[in-house]
Amino acid sequence: MKTADKFTLTRVILAPVFFILYFIPVWTGHFASLSVFILIPLLAFAEFTDFLDGFFARRNKEVSDFGKLFDPFADVLLHLGTFCCFVAAGYMPAFILLLIIYREFIMNFIRLIAVRQGVAIAARKGGKLKTVMYVFASFYTLLLESAIRLGFNINIMPQLRAGAVVIYCLCVIAAYSSFIDYLIHFKNILKNIK
Repeated sequence: MKTADKFTLTRVILAPVFFILYFIPVWTGHFASLSVFILIPLLAFAEFTDFLDGFFARRNKEVSDFGKLFDPFADVLLHLGTFCCFVAAGYMPAFILLLIIYREFIMNFIRLIAVRQGVAIAARKGGKLKTVMYVFASFYTLLLESAIRLGFNINIMPQLRAGAVVIYCLCVIAAYSSFIDYLIHFKNILKNIK
């Protein structure tokens, strides 16, 4: 396995690890404060592997069709997993997560169609912006949850939660804008479906 793909695989592995560690304090009633000092660095490292896989793929000339598919797959696993945590905690409305899931699954289906046509769809600028929005939303929400787990009495919590919903709405806009961009850019592939 290439170095870049190992970093992508790390993200695939860390996605369920984050999910489990997020819920251990909920399930057990213990370790809330400790979880903060694990979850924030864990998510930061998982997101950093997205930079590392691209960096090593370009540096070592390891850019491959497999990597072009594996990288967005790993991103989707990580982001959907974190968003599921935030829906369960009441930060993200479930319908927003559903809109994001629809977008991600349809995009993965289009990638599969493209592969069948001999084309690996790499990330475009719109897709990268969408990912940045997902990352920002994840850290914003995790910081809110961390403040609660550390026992801070934040008087403006309703406004901060409302801010999270606004950020999630921006995520949906970025997600569907990039999706439309992919459809326009790769329309010829979709026209040639047999």
